[in-house]
Amino acid sequence: MSPEARAALAQRIKSRLIQPDRSSVDHDVSIIGGGTAALTLALEIRAARPATRIVVVEPNAHPISEVTHTVGESTVEVSAHYLRDRIGLGDHLSTAQIRKMGLRMFFSNNGNTDISQRMELGGSSFVPQVTYQIDRGRLENELYERCRSAGIDLLCGRVRDVALGADGSAHTISYQSGDTLSETTARWVVDASGRNRLLPRQLDLKKPNEHHCNAAWLRVATEIDVNRWSDDAGFHSRLVEGDRAMSTNHLMGEGYWVWLIRLASGATSVGIVADPMFHAFDGFNTLEKAMVWLREHEPQCADVLEQHRDAIKDFRVMKKYSHGVTKMYDGSARWCLTGDAGVFLDPLYSSGLDLVAIGNGLITDMVIRELDGEDVVARSQISDTLFRSLTDMWLAIYQDQYLLMGVPSVMTAKVVWDVAFYWGFIGLLYRNDRFVRIADDPDFVPYLQGLIDVSNRVQRFFREWASVETGTATRPFVDLYAPLNFMVTLHTAMIDTSPDFFELFEANARLLRQLAGQLVETIVAEKSAMFGDDDVMRQVQAWQRDPLLRDLRSAYRSAQTDNPLSDGWIVSTADASLQPS
Repeated sequence: MSPEARAALAQRIKSRLIQPDRSSVDHDVSIIGGGTAALTLALEIRAARPATRIVVVEPNAHPISEVTHTVGESTVEVSAHYLRDRIGLGDHLSTAQIRKMGLRMFFSNNGNTDISQRMELGGSSFVPQVTYQIDRGRLENELYERCRSAGIDLLCGRVRDVALGADGSAHTISYQSGDTLSETTARWVVDASGRNRLLPRQLDLKKPNEHHCNAAWLRVATEIDVNRWSDDAGFHSRLVEGDRAMSTNHLMGEGYWVWLIRLASGATSVGIVADPMFHAFDGFNTLEKAMVWLREHEPQCADVLEQHRDAIKDFRVMKKYSHGVTKMYDGSARWCLTGDAGVFLDPLYSSGLDLVAIGNGLITDMVIRELDGEDVVARSQISDTLFRSLTDMWLAIYQDQYLLMGVPSVMTAKVVWDVAFYWGFIGLLYRNDRFVRIADDPDFVPYLQGLIDVSNRVQRFFREWASVETGTATRPFVDLYAPLNFMVTLHTAMIDTSPDFFELFEANARLLRQLAGQLVETIVAEKSAMFGDDDVMRQVQAWQRDPLLRDLRSAYRSAQTDNPLSDGWIVSTADASLQPS
């Protein structure tokens, strides 16, 4: 055994032998907040280490209203797997929530008065892995009862202060219920307080970013079905199974999108998300203003809402919703952040619950190791760096990209790429427990960074393409799954754990590089024909000089003969300058 290995072994033995006396501590883990992030974490820790003494300090009495104002009604593959398989909610999700039919987008055209005339992006059938539309109130009531049944302590009160214990001593959590101020102690404290962000405020961890978008949303107590917005036979023939009403529907325009999500309670969630560079927040930050805004930008949607005006149950806004932190986990001080208390990126693609799933897994791993006597300081540092690097990459998918929403050809390709990358990278890693295991295999990190670099460059490529795109989209419907062989491959690969993860990861990485190369090669060839436009030619020449783009194009050309990729995801355009007037 090497000297380093002996020293590490001695430290582990020492940490196991010399444990603080925890008999005077009320709980092993105190979780602040009672939303989905808090309750799922409590259940995950309890399942991983049943002896753990857990308390959740929740500001709201239960049961809460099913039609709650909490944003985040949609799951994608990672969060669906987390809730269904890791937390054990399969029965609840299949009987009390709605099976989702993927995301679906309708791009602006001709005043947005006829949905059948808008270019549509979405699946013609269900994908194999089931995802869900979530009534958050209904879900959180179910989680609360499961926590109660699991013997987790549930206290109703608002946390006023957390006094972090020094040198291994317990943390003291002060909370108020009515006029009564009480205290409880715990070895670990996890802030799941949502946008209240108790620990980030107390420890000065808040980190702003340059993604400045705003949101407003409401719940209307009726089922809004986009299928009923048109009688066009061609529109209705696009799907071979399922129902558009079960999709997360997006109405897209320059600098904005509007969501329509049907919920199992019979309500529909309707939200406006917009970049202030295009749409000022004070133009839709009240219900009256939002209705006027919809009348201007989405008149067909506005007509439907106006018919059900008396069924609108609430209205909420979030100004500059995106934020980060300088630190998520501290193994030495024994605190963690999860959910919106730490990082919130953007509601597009429903990434919030995915970050909960990934983050809660890292927290559970850390906490149970430390409670069993392991020194987790270094592990927490690795997990913290990993999580924040991942969210930095994820943020680049959104920041400065809202301008693409008004360019259907570019945004269509971006969505297909984003979903492919999510399935082939994030989904694959999560399904195979690789996020938690990074601390045990740091040599894998450079491979992750290589794909992160590709993702960041492709996101910039989309903006560059949009800046020289003068054409109009020519296809009424783009199916983002069944006709695309690479989407089927990437989706199928993440359904189950892989007996040879590294081989599968390398195959996915090659496929994603080939896909990025196909995108660049196709657009460079298309725009090279516009030799009379100096701006376009300068951009084409810049693409041709870029070493990473050259590598990606080469990867595409060399692999295309033996492994040809479907090309239907890149929508050709007709140059507007060449069209008859």
